[in-house]
Amino acid sequence: MKIPFLARRPVCLATAPLGIVVLTLLCTALCTASVAQAQNFVPGTGHFLPQVGDDFEDPEWSFKMNWPKSSRNIDDRTRNPTGISKNRRWYEGVKRGMPDHIRRVETPEGGLEGSEGALLLQSMLVGMPKSHTYKMQQDDFIADVKYILRGAIPASRSPSVVTRVYVPPFDQWEERNGCSFAFRAALEPRFPRPKSRENWNEPDTYWPGFLIDFQSKEKGHDRDAAFIRVRARSSGADYRKVEIKETGWWTFGMSFSPDGYVHYYVKKGVEDLTAEDHIASHLPYGSRMKEFNTFFFNVCSYDDGKTWSTPWIVDDPSVYVRR
Repeated sequence: MKIPFLARRPVCLATAPLGIVVLTLLCTALCTASVAQAQNFVPGTGHFLPQVGDDFEDPEWSFKMNWPKSSRNIDDRTRNPTGISKNRRWYEGVKRGMPDHIRRVETPEGGLEGSEGALLLQSMLVGMPKSHTYKMQQDDFIADVKYILRGAIPASRSPSVVTRVYVPPFDQWEERNGCSFAFRAALEPRFPRPKSRENWNEPDTYWPGFLIDFQSKEKGHDRDAAFIRVRARSSGADYRKVEIKETGWWTFGMSFSPDGYVHYYVKKGVEDLTAEDHIASHLPYGSRMKEFNTFFFNVCSYDDGKTWSTPWIVDDPSVYVRR
């Protein structure tokens, strides 16, 4: 983009005419957006990293549950040993614990060509063992990326992550308004936040991604509907971006460019993502990414000890780098 001559000259905004002030600010905003867009790229392009992620094609795929699970987010309890998959590519999150059902299943109709196995994630006991909070809680299913690769992936290598998610018919969803599922990344910021007495031991890690919300006809809405929510704007606010008008397979991807931006892509179906599937680019929470640690899935449910979450199925989560 060619910048007008007046906008390229040094300008004192405090004394400049109003027109020049407006023009200068507008050009600055457009140039910033253009630079971010220039580094945007489609998730799944570049070099596939076979060491991490999973295709769930092994008939012997299994997960060792190691009950009881952790609930550090509620009662500050980490219960070791934590759950881990037989292929050692997945592990239980020590903050919230693992989903109650982690099982390889036959790939639902319409999945990736040649895929015979996918993974079912579902939960009921989402809070503390033998106790209930009677509000929404969530479990974590975390991919081992950082430790398998012996280090995080720097933004300079342009990493990305892609997964397919089977969105079940609405009559199979938990009858509850709110978040049901999430696909997210764990990132380290380029500039750690200032420490204070209140947050001195909190990690700088932040977790952008996609959340899938449900609004239930049984809970006050005129119809059953689901929406994809983006996490998050630079302010830290989530927002609904895409309505899921058709259930079945969807493809989600995030790419992480060297400038520290997160780029969000979504499409209906299992075909590879393209530039047309881009829905947003942000510096989530105002943080500029330094490194990509890993990715994970969340399964959410009402923590009453008897309500099952929506059954979620995922397939072929994969990590790529362009450099």
